[in-house]
Amino acid sequence: MLKNFEISNFKSFKEKTFFDFSKTNYQILADTNVYGDILKGMLFVGANASGKSNSIAPLKFLLDCLFGKNDANFDIHICLFSGNPKIDLKYNFVIDGTEIEYKIGYQRIDNIIFEKLIVDGEEYLNREGAVATVSITEKTVHTDVPKGLLFLRDIYFSTKFRGNQILQKWFNFMSNSVYVDIFNTTIIPYGDIDLSLKLFVEEQGAEKFNRFFDEYNFGHHIEYDKTSRGNYITVEAPEKIIYFKRRGIDEPIPFSLESLGNRNLLHLLPAFFHCINNGGMLLLDEFSSGFHNELEELLIRYFMKKSSNAQLIFVSHSTNLLSNSLLRPDQIYAVDFDKNGSHIKRFSSEQPRIAQNLEKMYLGGVFNGVPKYGNQN
Repeated sequence: MLKNFEISNFKSFKEKTFFDFSKTNYQILADTNVYGDILKGMLFVGANASGKSNSIAPLKFLLDCLFGKNDANFDIHICLFSGNPKIDLKYNFVIDGTEIEYKIGYQRIDNIIFEKLIVDGEEYLNREGAVATVSITEKTVHTDVPKGLLFLRDIYFSTKFRGNQILQKWFNFMSNSVYVDIFNTTIIPYGDIDLSLKLFVEEQGAEKFNRFFDEYNFGHHIEYDKTSRGNYITVEAPEKIIYFKRRGIDEPIPFSLESLGNRNLLHLLPAFFHCINNGGMLLLDEFSSGFHNELEELLIRYFMKKSSNAQLIFVSHSTNLLSNSLLRPDQIYAVDFDKNGSHIKRFSSEQPRIAQNLEKMYLGGVFNGVPKYGNQN
């Protein structure tokens, strides 16, 4: 799982910034929200354009570079208001008790990529530009490393890390990760799987969704067919589609006519089911899009309760989520923006007591990250 990551000069984060997913001394929600010594989720809150989405962007960037189809485009991620031509990224994972540190650097002036992979203190990869020293391939010195790609990606796809179970498990964890932008219904799985709603329901039917709806008393079911019949109306379509049926009414409502919140929920659930069952990071941007506060809370509790080797890392504007009954203080970062760029503050840094109201403290400015609209005297 992801233990921490550090970025410098990346998007709106001009200064070096450290994101910690290690648990602190809080004892609350230890049975559900913690896996080993690592937190199973992190929420980023703050004003519009403060850098909340940019807080999860380094994780998406890592996954895009390692598993995506395109070259690593560093230039579009360099901080726009910095004279520094270099990006630095460092990621730390813990896999079966083994510490994995992966560093990436990029120098725009010479268009040079730097990489370093360290596993439990042992250096496995050291790359500068086209030259790399590697201890996990038959050839130990490479002088023809592709210019626009991460060499670790090249090693993985050419060797699959044969004989190294830790690196295989690490890449398996990352490849099980999914990025979701709920507002734009963008879903990007990083493994060899399609999590689009249509294919998911085509392959697995409606039963998985309906079991979830029954468990949490949603008051409706879905059907997947060309035809759906109610007490008074029958709806037919040229191909199979999703229909909603509300309990006690049982008349079919085609998916396209259902509420935005219910449509977004169905788009999101395959990613939830996948990460809970397989591990990985579920990166959620714009989590609040079309969801009632109670539904957001339910989904977070569901993930924390059902998952083990998985992490929910998400952005939301919903301050009702700032509750010690839902998330620990060490699972929440406030994001602020000033002339020096984006900054983060972990709620646990103020050591709030369990009985204190985190939402009230946040809105009162204790953790920063509160928008200041209206007249400022």
